[in-house]
Formats: sequence, structure tokens, C-alpha cells
Amino acid sequence: MRRADVYTMLLLAAIWGSSFLFIRLSVEDFGPIALSGARTLIGGLALVPILFFSDKISVIRRYWRSIIIVGLFSSAFPFIFFNFATMTLPVGTMSIINALTPLWGAAIAWVWLKDKLPPLRMFGLMVGFSGILVLVWDKLSFNDTASTYAVIAGVAAPIFYGIAASYTKKYLMDADPIATAAGSLISAGIVMLPLTLYTWPVDPISSTSWTALLCLSLLSTAIAYVLYYRLLIRIGPPRAMTVTFLIPVFGVLWGSLFLGESITLRVVLGGGVILLGTALATGFVGGRWKA
Repeated sequence: MRRADVYTMLLLAAIWGSSFLFIRLSVEDFGPIALSGARTLIGGLALVPILFFSDKISVIRRYWRSIIIVGLFSSAFPFIFFNFATMTLPVGTMSIINALTPLWGAAIAWVWLKDKLPPLRMFGLMVGFSGILVLVWDKLSFNDTASTYAVIAGVAAPIFYGIAASYTKKYLMDADPIATAAGSLISAGIVMLPLTLYTWPVDPISSTSWTALLCLSLLSTAIAYVLYYRLLIRIGPPRAMTVTFLIPVFGVLWGSLFLGESITLRVVLGGGVILLGTALATGFVGGRWKA
């Protein structure tokens, strides 16, 4: 794994960490389903000019069936689940729950693709998961129904990411990542369009919600997906999944800066453990690196 891939991972984590902030600012007006549909469609359309200028439309034609499946599992389904959960849970907590993605990704890749997990990487995943427990222990509560459903939705969402990651490695490794990103977003938006229109809010949508939607669609989706698919193809699903170990650090930071969410000692210690787990799981510590 090259150092450049680590820098890409940090940038991607910062961008994706902000996505939960944008969701919180927009989901109340749009609703979980309409927000997911609009996000995928706008994000996909933003990448269309790149497809034409780079002459990659043919890639989508060649792999269109696989791209549609990836779009559903990497965008449509998890976005709805995360949107629903973010209506109840804090931004920082959501970014923490999202960090379950590497664990699901590694498990699915191990079962489906027969990927090997060397002891050090396995230990890194365990350390990262321990950090998640430190962060989340005092925040997840099942005392009320809304919180229970939100937690279930949040925990279930990363499973779809893990499936999409292994499916991409199995069927789309030869496909261009930009074409894959754009095609998956557009296809998810089109498939969801009837539901999006049906659930579109009748009340006026605030300018704050529209701005958050655009940031969510262009920055946290279009740009982030191009970065992610490049990373996925370069280093493989289990390692690419570990980017989500870093997302809680940024998610908690953005939640504190913009929404006034508290950063406690538990958050600081848990974030440190997550960073250590990420370093071990990706080979940054104890592995062989290429510049």
C-alpha cells in the first residue's frame, strides 16, 4: 500500500465525515428516501461531463448490469438507512456507527472472495473495533423505540457497503473507477426516482437544506466516490474499508464545530485507538510501504 493511498484515505475520511453533518441539516426537510434519491441522482449527473470528455460511456454500456447492482448496494440502500438513523442519533455517533464498515467488508470478502487476513491486519481490525466500542458505549441507548430503530438502521447500513465492495472487486476490477462511480450513482438515482417523487416533501424546503443537499451530493458523493473507487481498485476491499475507521474522528470534529456536540475524554481516547487500529490494519505500522 503506497503512502499516496494513505493521504487519499485521510482526505476521503474528512469528506465522508462531513456527510453526516450535511444529512442532519437536510433530512428533516427532505425525508430519508427523497434525500437519498436526490443525492444519488445529483451526484451522478455531476460526473456525466467527465464521462463524455474522457470517453468512458462505453464502460458503462459494457458493465451496466454490474454497475446497477453496485449502485443499489453502495448508494441507494445504505443512504436511506443512514438518513433514517441520522434523524435521531447525533452526527458524531453516526460517524462512529459507520466505522463498522471495515469489519463487515473484511468478513464478507473473507467468506465470498476467500481473502486472507494476516494476523497483524486482523489485530488492527480488532483494535479499531475496540476504539469504536470506547466511543459508542455511552451513546447508544435502547430505552426508546425511535433510538432502537435508528441504531438498527445505522448498524445495518454498512453491511451494504461491504457487499458492494466485494462485488466491485469480483466483477468490476477491470472497469474504469470514474465510470463505475458515475454509473452506480446515476443508476441508483433512476431506480429510486419513483419513490423519490412519491415521497418528495410538499412543504417548502429551506435554503439551508438545499445547500446541505448540494454539498452532500457534489462533495460527499460525486468527488468522494471517485476517490473511493480508485482506492478500492488499488488496494482491495478490506483495506479500502478501513477508511471508515478515520471517519468518526472527522465526524465528531464537524459535529462539535458546527452543531455544538460535546467532545469528551471518551471521544478523544476512542479516536486515538481507532487511528492506531487503522494504522495496523492498513500496514502503516508494522507493514511494508511503498513511497
